[in-house]
Amino acid sequence: MNDKQQKVIDAIDSVELPALWQFALQLTHDKQDAELLVQRTCERALEQSARYNDKETLKSWLFTIAYGIWKNELRSKAISLRNNRPAVNAQALEASTLDWHTASPETRLEFQKIVNAMEALPEDQRIVVQLIYVNGFSYTETASILNIASGVVMNRLATARVTIGERFLNNKPVKPPKKLPQSAPAIAKSRVGSL
Repeated sequence: MNDKQQKVIDAIDSVELPALWQFALQLTHDKQDAELLVQRTCERALEQSARYNDKETLKSWLFTIAYGIWKNELRSKAISLRNNRPAVNAQALEASTLDWHTASPETRLEFQKIVNAMEALPEDQRIVVQLIYVNGFSYTETASILNIASGVVMNRLATARVTIGERFLNNKPVKPPKKLPQSAPAIAKSRVGSL
């Protein structure tokens, strides 16, 4: 075993596994599929440990591997599309910071509303929100994980904020847009101007 493999094992054992599992659950919407995705990610990380570049965080590298595996499985139809999966309930997000045993009913309700709002987002926006707000990645790291431009990340995040904001402002569900908007700031400006 070389130093990079040991570094990967130590990171997985210590800090990264709960966050990786939560990300996998968010992608797959199924505990068994999430566990399988985490297992495959860990295996691939060990196999490809020589490719790990010390310039990126190990967490970001693991998330990139997980996202790549998940996308490949979707392409090969090994995992059903999101619409055929049950929604993730708040209790299933075990790696979250909310302690269900001590949280008040109001806190639980608010948390469930946030989870529901995230679940209502189109998948591309939901994944960006998950990576930035839940997992703490920067825009640049998120763009790298998803293999998209930073501007696309900012656009998806801005659109998601507007959609979630409308949901809570109106206290009713907001249907996700059928198409990605041309410019999230322009949409936000038009929606704010109409209030």
